[in-house]
Amino acid sequence: MEMPEVIVPNPHLLQSDHLLKYILETSVHPREPQILKELRDTTAAVDARSPIALDPHSGQLVGMLLKMLNPKRTLEIGITAIDPKAEWYEVGLPFIKKAGVEHKIDFVHSIALPVLDDLLLQGGNEGSFDFAFVDADKNNYGNYHERLMKLVRIGGVIVYDNVLWGGTVASPDGDGVPDHMKEIMAMAIEFNGRIAGDDRVEICVAPVGDGLTICRRIS
Repeated sequence: MEMPEVIVPNPHLLQSDHLLKYILETSVHPREPQILKELRDTTAAVDARSPIALDPHSGQLVGMLLKMLNPKRTLEIGITAIDPKAEWYEVGLPFIKKAGVEHKIDFVHSIALPVLDDLLLQGGNEGSFDFAFVDADKNNYGNYHERLMKLVRIGGVIVYDNVLWGGTVASPDGDGVPDHMKEIMAMAIEFNGRIAGDDRVEICVAPVGDGLTICRRIS
């Protein structure tokens, strides 16, 4: 039996649920591979209170970037490739196998910073990655960035998720922001300011999903 469609609107970044539905039905869902839809629905069913899957229109954007870059080496920090929670990898593993890409993924069950440091200590890894995606602990985004600026080649791309944190970054005084969101709101504001002033990258903040910052390393 086909599972019901799971739509998670973001009232802060896209004000109209009807507009979100239009975007999804017009340009996202008709082109979304069935296996990705199944994975997204399964992930939502595992923990509907805390959806960790990239929303489908953000995923479509990241997928297009990957196709344009045609990367040979990629890093994903959080959820799949480097993650301290192996259970999330186990959720995705049947779909990875079904898609026939298990041989392309080297899952590392660990917090990410030691793994990135080890990669830098090993010879030949600096400037060897074409693409990196980060959706992990927000307090370490700045630390991840500094290491990825060494690991990702000039011309390579780094994408950071959740940079708008439900739109709360536009309320730095915290008025109207739920208490449980304020800590990460402050982290996102600090990180966004840091990236905006980093002349080693070109940046674009895409207001899709919970906000994606796309960085292209230029030096």
